[in-house]
Amino acid sequence: MDSFIFSINATMPVFILILIGYILKRIGLIDKKYVSVSNRINYLMTLPALLFKDISGTDIREVFDVYYVLFCVFVTTVSFLLIWTLSKLIIKDKTIVGAFVQASFRGSAAVLGVAFIQNMYGNSGMAPLMIIGTVPLYNIYSVIVLTYESNTGTEKNLKNAFINICKNPIIIAILAGIAASLLEIRFPYIIDRSISNVAALATPMALISIGGGFEGRKALKKIKPTLAATLIKLVILPAVFLPLAVNLGYRDQELIAILIMLAAPTTASCYIMAASLGNDEVLTSSTIVSATFFSSITLTVIIFILKSFAFI
Repeated sequence: MDSFIFSINATMPVFILILIGYILKRIGLIDKKYVSVSNRINYLMTLPALLFKDISGTDIREVFDVYYVLFCVFVTTVSFLLIWTLSKLIIKDKTIVGAFVQASFRGSAAVLGVAFIQNMYGNSGMAPLMIIGTVPLYNIYSVIVLTYESNTGTEKNLKNAFINICKNPIIIAILAGIAASLLEIRFPYIIDRSISNVAALATPMALISIGGGFEGRKALKKIKPTLAATLIKLVILPAVFLPLAVNLGYRDQELIAILIMLAAPTTASCYIMAASLGNDEVLTSSTIVSATFFSSITLTVIIFILKSFAFI
C-alpha cells in the first residue's frame, strides 16, 4: 500500500496539471498561440535552467562512478537504436516514426528521477549521475531522430541534426552545469535565486502546454502507436534491462535511479522537442498522457517486486 500511495503521489500531480491545461483550453482561457509560445519558452529557457540547476548543484567529483554512468549510456543507446530500427521496419506511417521513437525511449529522468529518490531516501542520491549518463543522450538522440525523420533530404537532415545538436539549449545547459560543478562555481544569491525561479516554471508550464495542446479526437486516431509507445516505455524497457542491472549488483538508490531511467513516463520535454522540430506533437502529447496515467500502476508493481526481493 505504501508503494502504491508513493507512486500515486509522484504521478497524479503531473496528470492533474495536464488535465488543468486541457480544461483551460476547452473554456477558452488559453489557445494554440499560448501553447506555441509556452513551448518555445520552455525549450529555450525553463528546461535548460532546470537541468543546469540540478547538475551544477551536484558535487560530481564526489559522487562520480564511471561504470554506473557507462551503464546508463549503454542502456540509453541500445534502447534508442533498437526502437528506431524496429520502428523503421514495422511502422507503415513514416511521418510518425520520429515522434514514436522519442516518446518510446525518453523518460522523465531529470524531474521525476530526483523527486522519486528524494521521496524514498531523503536526498537526490544517484539521480544526478543517471542524469549525466542519460539526459544529454536523450536530447542528442531526440534531435537526430526528429531531424532525420523529417521530410527534407537525407544529406540536409544529417547537416541539420548536427547543427541542432550544437545549438540545442538543453544540451548546452547540461554541459554548462557539468562545467560549473567541476569548477565549483558558486553564483551570487541574486543569480542563483533567479535561476531557481526560472527552473521552477519548467514542469508546470510544460504540463499545462501538453494539456492545452492535447487534441482528443486526433489522439484517438493514433491510439495504436500511442499504446505501443506506452508499452515500450513502461513495461518492455524495464523488463529487458532491470534484470541486467540487478545481476551487475546495483541496489537501493542506484537501482531506483536506473528504474526511473527505464520506466518513468514519457517526459514533457518530448512534446516541446517534437513541436519545436516539426514532428507529430499529437502522438507525442497522447503518449505523455497515456504513459503518465499508467505509470502509477506499472511503477507500483515494479517497486513492489524490487522490495519483495530486497533489492531496494
